[in-house]
Amino acid sequence: MPWLELRIDSNREDAPALEDALLAAGALSVTLQDNADQPIFEPALGETPLWQETRVTGLFEADVDTRRIERRLRLERPHWHVVEDKDWEREWMQHYHPIKCGDNLWICPSWLTPPDPSAVNLLLDPGLAFGTGTHPTTFLCLAWLSQQQLQGKSVVDYGCGSGILGIATLLLGAEKAVGVDIDPQALLASRDNAERNGIAGERFPVYFPNKAPKEPADVVLANILAGPLVELAPTLIGLLKPGGLICLSGVLATQAETVQKAYRHVIEFDPIQQKEEWVCMSGRRIAT
Repeated sequence: MPWLELRIDSNREDAPALEDALLAAGALSVTLQDNADQPIFEPALGETPLWQETRVTGLFEADVDTRRIERRLRLERPHWHVVEDKDWEREWMQHYHPIKCGDNLWICPSWLTPPDPSAVNLLLDPGLAFGTGTHPTTFLCLAWLSQQQLQGKSVVDYGCGSGILGIATLLLGAEKAVGVDIDPQALLASRDNAERNGIAGERFPVYFPNKAPKEPADVVLANILAGPLVELAPTLIGLLKPGGLICLSGVLATQAETVQKAYRHVIEFDPIQQKEEWVCMSGRRIAT
């Protein structure tokens, strides 16, 4: 059965009330979108900011009384659109393709055949967790990992998401990786993806932060956001052995200096790597 979308151009001040009105009128869901290419990359803690020009979209069943809704919302020029009925949960799979990161590492959707069987192939189904390799921050971390000597190393993947970074280190030769995340869906996805790649659970255990081991590792990875990276600096530094490697991402180029400042007293940073507006910062803990 098809669905109907009602799209309304609004603004930051009116959008919340319009969202409530659409739900009261019977909308099954309401989506708020940027309507002027003004992305919000990282809201402050506890904030849910909106764009100055916001598009509000209500989804309705196809047999809804559109005239009644238009009168109720006092719309002069309503924009109704038919939405084709699809298996939306898996629709995105059609647009997800293998990605080459570095010389010999491929991230391959688990439902496709790896393009290079002789390469290191990470089979991935992210589920509801972050991390497919398509985002610049994840790609930059993977490209960095593909250049490291990881044989026999211990790793902490803090904010593991789909498990993509931790699993990549194991496929590239690391002995053990620990995944840490606040999202239960991330822990499930990490476990599933590890099993999908033939990695035993004891080689990639995953934890909530309050349950995670405190033993320092040879490599610490954190692909999250600038604010949490600054707040977590003491924790991440404490998880890194002297002389160990660290890779931080999820950071805009304009935020790099602020993040590095929180680590520079013990981390000697390499030149920053950038892709689009995002950066990846790697370095080594100064041996003491």
